[in-house]
Amino acid sequence: MKRKQERFKIIEERANVIEPTKPLYASIKGNWRRDYFKNDHPITLELACGRGEYTVGLAALFPERNFIGVDIKGERIWKGSSLAFEQGLSNVAFLRTQILLIDNFFAPGEIDEVWLTFPDPRPRKRDVKRRLTSARYMEIYKRLAKPGSYVRLKTDNTMLFDFTLEEIQARTDIDDFKHTRDIYQSEMRSECFDIRTRYEQEFAAKGETIKYLRFRI
Repeated sequence: MKRKQERFKIIEERANVIEPTKPLYASIKGNWRRDYFKNDHPITLELACGRGEYTVGLAALFPERNFIGVDIKGERIWKGSSLAFEQGLSNVAFLRTQILLIDNFFAPGEIDEVWLTFPDPRPRKRDVKRRLTSARYMEIYKRLAKPGSYVRLKTDNTMLFDFTLEEIQARTDIDDFKHTRDIYQSEMRSECFDIRTRYEQEFAAKGETIKYLRFRI
C-alpha cells in the first residue's frame, strides 16, 4: 500500500500525466496540441494502455507524432509515465480516466489513430457492451477520430477477435480492413513494429498466437 501511495504521489507531480488533480484535466478537450504538446502533430490514442509499453514504444519510433495512453489504474500510469520520463520523450502523455468517458477529453476529429492493445476481452455475455470493439465504442471512435483514421486491435484472445470481426462485418462505414490470426507469421507484421508488451510476451510463451486487425472508420 505504501508503494502504491508513493507512486500516486509521483504521478501527481509529473507533467506527462493528466488526472483529476491537474488543471488541464478540465480544459484539455480540443486543446491537446495547443496546451499540452505545443505542436500540430497527429495524435495517436492507445486505450487501456496498461503499463504504457506500446504508447512509449511508438513515441520513441515516431517523434513527429503525439501519443496518449489512457487507463484508469494509477499504478499502471506510473509505469508508463516513468518509461517516457526516463527516455526523455516529450511527445507522450497519459490520461487517467475511464475509457467510456473519453468524450469528455477529446473533441470530434481530434484523434488521428486508435490502438487497442490486449484489452480486457470481457468474456461474459452481460459485458458485451464493455468490449472496446463493441458498437458503442466504435461510435465513440468514429466521433473522435478524423474520417479515414485507422483503428487497430492486437490481442491474444480468439473470442474477442472473432467478436470484433463480426462487429466490423456488420458495419457499412468500414474501409481498408485487413486482419491476421498470427501477426508474427504475417505480411502485416511491420504494422506492429515488433513492440511487445509484457502480456504479449507471456501469451506468446504459452503458445498463443497474436491476432491483429486494422480498419479505417
